[in-house]
Amino acid sequence: MPSIDEPKLISGNANMPLATGIARRMTMYRGMSVGLVDARVERFNDQEVFVEVYENVRGEDMFIIQPTSNPANDNLMELLIMSDALRRSSAARITAVIPYFGYARQDRRTKARTPITAKLVANMIAEAGIERVLTMDLHATQIQGFFDMPVDNLYASPIFALDILKQFDGDTSEIMVVSPDVGGVARARELAKRINAPLSIVDKRREKPGEVAEMTVIGSVKDKKCIIVDDICDTAGTLCKAAEVLMEHGATEVHSYITHGVLSGPAVERVTNSVMKSLVITDSIEATEAVANAKNIRIVPTAPMFAQAILNIWNGTSVSSLFETNTLGPIYEGLL
Repeated sequence: MPSIDEPKLISGNANMPLATGIARRMTMYRGMSVGLVDARVERFNDQEVFVEVYENVRGEDMFIIQPTSNPANDNLMELLIMSDALRRSSAARITAVIPYFGYARQDRRTKARTPITAKLVANMIAEAGIERVLTMDLHATQIQGFFDMPVDNLYASPIFALDILKQFDGDTSEIMVVSPDVGGVARARELAKRINAPLSIVDKRREKPGEVAEMTVIGSVKDKKCIIVDDICDTAGTLCKAAEVLMEHGATEVHSYITHGVLSGPAVERVTNSVMKSLVITDSIEATEAVANAKNIRIVPTAPMFAQAILNIWNGTSVSSLFETNTLGPIYEGLL
């Protein structure tokens, strides 16, 4: 078996710009060309996924870059079939780089006769021959326990902290970090700690999925610049409503930092017409044209963090070191 002298990247169709960005950053870090493995991921006329890898991958350390975002089922099948193709081609190790892990919101049974789809997806990933998962901001951290393999869960909060400090010129005296629900307090607290800001909570009560009946602000936001922090923004209904409630309670302006911009349905229109001054998302999901052109939506890159995490996994060094500002700062210098 040949020695593994470099990591090899392969990408499906879910987020090719991010995959290309990761390859470019790895080229910069290593001082040698790192490209995507030549392959085709196509569909037959009946929409069955077909994968063909044109390069020799025998004995190689392979990294499949494929978020399972919309269309979630198609992108998930691409990931599984690419893994099967690599396994049958004698790749030494296969790591799935899943910037956005779909089905993560179905992580427990909230009612009778409902599935735990996140566990099902974890089983499918393992069965496809994937031996390690690298992802970002899992909706529920306990999903890591659904896998009988190493799972590295990166966090967007260090990137957001760097961006906030730059956007507000390092002055966080008037900033209030806000969690849009009780379940997201730990995530918001982590960011608040990084930028040395206080924490508030918007407590919401839902009548049914996608509809919020009532919101209550816990903590004083009067004369504060509020920053709402969450992992997923789907239809943006809750987010825009929370921004309105904060302004009604005396906030001077509202910004939002969301890791995964799903932004389906009327989301972009809602955000554009909302009282939010800005919505900052990562590129974990490829931005649609509407998202890219929205006047108050800004995208921060994750390629530098993922590129370094891939290199750390390949080298057998610490991935958690990327959670520290003094490690991540130099990587993002000039990018935010």
